[in-house]
Amino acid sequence: MSKQSHPLLPIRLSTFAICICGTALSGIALLMGIFDWPVLLVFGLLTIVGIYDCTQTKHAILRNYPILGHMRFLLEFIRPEIRQYFIEGDNDKTPFSREQRTLVYSRSKAVADEIPFGTTLDVMAPGYQWINQSLAPTHLPSHDFRIEIGGKDCKQKYSASIFNISAMSFGSLSANAILALNLGARKGGFAHDTGEGSISHYHRVHGGDLIWEIGSGYFGCRNPDGGFNADKFKENALDPQVKMIEIKLSQGAKPGHGGILPGPKVTAEIAAARGVKEGESCISPSSHSAFSTPLEMMHFIQKLRDLSGGKPVGFKLCIGHPWEWFGLVKAMLETNIHPDFIVVDGSEGGTGASPVEFTNHVGTPLQDGLRLVHNTLMGVNLRDKIKIGCSGKVISAFDMAVTFALGADWCNSARGFMFSIGCIQAQVCNTGFCPTGVTTQDPIRQKALVVTDKSERVFNFHNETLKTLKELVEAAGLNHPTEIDAHHIIRRISKNEVRLLSFLLPEMPAGLLLKAEHIDPSLNLPRVFELYWHRSQAQSFSALKT
Repeated sequence: MSKQSHPLLPIRLSTFAICICGTALSGIALLMGIFDWPVLLVFGLLTIVGIYDCTQTKHAILRNYPILGHMRFLLEFIRPEIRQYFIEGDNDKTPFSREQRTLVYSRSKAVADEIPFGTTLDVMAPGYQWINQSLAPTHLPSHDFRIEIGGKDCKQKYSASIFNISAMSFGSLSANAILALNLGARKGGFAHDTGEGSISHYHRVHGGDLIWEIGSGYFGCRNPDGGFNADKFKENALDPQVKMIEIKLSQGAKPGHGGILPGPKVTAEIAAARGVKEGESCISPSSHSAFSTPLEMMHFIQKLRDLSGGKPVGFKLCIGHPWEWFGLVKAMLETNIHPDFIVVDGSEGGTGASPVEFTNHVGTPLQDGLRLVHNTLMGVNLRDKIKIGCSGKVISAFDMAVTFALGADWCNSARGFMFSIGCIQAQVCNTGFCPTGVTTQDPIRQKALVVTDKSERVFNFHNETLKTLKELVEAAGLNHPTEIDAHHIIRRISKNEVRLLSFLLPEMPAGLLLKAEHIDPSLNLPRVFELYWHRSQAQSFSALKT
């Protein structure tokens, strides 16, 4: 046996031994009048901790390394802060880089956001993207870019900003966060999505435009058994503050996954907003009960449109099985009922806490999902009848430009606006211990978020981002962001090769899916259309067997 196998005093126990000796010696010294009692108290408490560590059965590290083992848990606890403040580079994206967060903070405060001495990005790295400028730039009178949302059956079309607050519920966000976001939206004339937690008192205080999101729990319009209640829906939907209704099929953070808000977290205010009982667990099923087929969903859309007095009604989804999406499009064609808008959520979206596997490996990223939705609607001649919104890590004006190139009409941002009201990416959103009061129901913690100050930052972030987008549009020689097309964006493939986005992600010819038996391979379109378009059906979300 080596000498280290059975030492009289293993090094791992040295701290505990020192504390025991310190307790004994300081006790003797106290009796002799040499030391005062605080020294004995410190060593005595550490000795008690060491005894507890050696006798407890939960943590092996503490049994083997009494007292000293607590350092591991302390370092593990502060590891995110150490990385964020001392190790992380400006362009390390975890999930948002320091440069991205600083950009939002600067624009929120309306201070200079320029960077000196050139880009810190590697312009030769694969994936680097840019937009080409024109020798004949335009000069636009305003950065208040808007689009009109509402199709043939819509009686109350909505003139929407092209940059809005994405879905985040009261309950996930604090009352003060909701107040600040909605006041900022009212000041800036843009929309605030309620999230599936429905319309709370705090959404109504300042009167900012609302997009009411309705999830599978039908919060705000539900029966006691969790089913859809038309009367309650109508009561909320007719509120003039509600500008659009959005059916949530899935979200990027956890597509295909339901949710539960445990009973202890269901406060009186949350219960009132959602239409559930205080203190009882609040469940969001993984699927809707008001419809079970694409055809039924189109009729549900029409029902909501009628009950709301003709307001724009659409749906949000993170693309999953392509035949299910194709089935929805075929149902639009068969019923002649069209949603007024579709919001495509990328799997990189992430305000909702979810299992790691869902966060990392479920759902289609925004680029691929958005292009698929755009191309499908082009292929059935519905693109000009339905507006497309998108969400998923949209922070800067260039992020927006890329989504417009892929087919979006407007962008939503969740975490961008969270940063604007003080979020520091502490990534403790699901614990209730948010250090800035954004994602907590603790009344003391959320007081740190001052509504009047943070609402101004919400306004500034929106305003300054659109100002920069205007400059990008002018530099490209265009007149509106929606004119940005896939041939305006270039992506580096390798050190010696670049491609237009229009080549990498080509556009579907108008009406092609209505008349083509097979997709011409020379069009370079994704094989998903060839594989699944003819296997999809309006009568079911299931694929037809080949």
